[in-house]
Amino acid sequence: MRLAQRVSSIQPSATLSINAKAKALKAQGQQIISFGVGEPDFPTPHHIQQMAIQAIYRNQSRYTAVGGIDELKTAVADTIEADYGLRYTPEQVIVSCGGKQVLYNLMQVLLEPGDEALIPAPYWVSYPDLVTLAGATPVAVPCREQDGFKLTAERLESALTESSRMLILNSPCNPTGAHYSREELSRLAEVLRARQDLIIVSDDIYYRILFGGEPWCNLAMLDPQLRKRTVIVNGLSKTYAMTGWRIGYGLGDPAIIRAAVKIQSQSTSNPCSISQWAGVAALRGDQSEVKTMVASFEQRCRFVVDSLRSIPGVTCPQPAGAFYVFPNVSHYYGKQAQGYAVDSSLEMAEYLMEQAHIAVVPGGAFGEDRCIRLSYALAHEEIKEGLSRLAQALQELR
Repeated sequence: MRLAQRVSSIQPSATLSINAKAKALKAQGQQIISFGVGEPDFPTPHHIQQMAIQAIYRNQSRYTAVGGIDELKTAVADTIEADYGLRYTPEQVIVSCGGKQVLYNLMQVLLEPGDEALIPAPYWVSYPDLVTLAGATPVAVPCREQDGFKLTAERLESALTESSRMLILNSPCNPTGAHYSREELSRLAEVLRARQDLIIVSDDIYYRILFGGEPWCNLAMLDPQLRKRTVIVNGLSKTYAMTGWRIGYGLGDPAIIRAAVKIQSQSTSNPCSISQWAGVAALRGDQSEVKTMVASFEQRCRFVVDSLRSIPGVTCPQPAGAFYVFPNVSHYYGKQAQGYAVDSSLEMAEYLMEQAHIAVVPGGAFGEDRCIRLSYALAHEEIKEGLSRLAQALQELR
């Protein structure tokens, strides 16, 4: 059977693959501690669940408008105005089946063969493949560990070519937890102002999960001219522990949003109607549980970073948000234990899975092979035990 060439040009999601393998080993009775999955370990807040139940009883289970119900699009616009200081109309909002579908729609709408999309590395695993599926070329822009794995103006300027069409900026970042300050964004903005043909995709999915009172800012908030060229991508999955509800949203120029809705109309059509009504409750309702979740993540983050830095040879930048750490474990490459030779992040992940019974995601999938990604969205006792296993497994490598 012949498959389309586009299938062989992309890879399965590394994070989902690791999570699936961890679940399979657990089903076989192995005591796997999974640092692999990128979702909060909290339940969806009760008032959101209740809204979904009420929507079912009200029979709000019919097709909706392709781009989302007006009530949710208005709630999205109001939330962005409150948190960003930017006003969008409901016509400038699309609601999709998760933030990933928003990104997919945008790549299909904005990129063509010959275009380049700049992606600061380390990056979320799906960005390059989404660009490739649109027929364009993903261009990884390596960011240095000493810069906190953040894109600098100098590296951005050196990466720009005549073919550059898009910049994808994720802050706080998956996998590093890095967050760009207003000053850092201002320096990037100076470079971007000169490229009026460049679209900025601001992936803000973790913007509510910031530590230390860090103020929120993105490129659209800095300059009206940049705002016109910026599409904001966000969703409910991370902030409200609603990963399985599959509600993401995008905001931007009306022409871009209309085109994205057209793409969506010929793929999934509308997102789940019940999830959309739950989304209204999420954005309009009590936010106290979000604050509780973020405080817990911040506490866990401090413990995880301190534990990792206590392991000889391991370095780890301090995250400013999200719920990931991205330690550099390359000190242990070229070593062996228990018949395993470790020379890459993939081999390190395999070694840790088989010998330490912990699941991590290889950094190579994020564009940085010296590192591995750990999510600390799990119970403190599991984190403590998992990090102990990690330290022991690394020390056994000789």
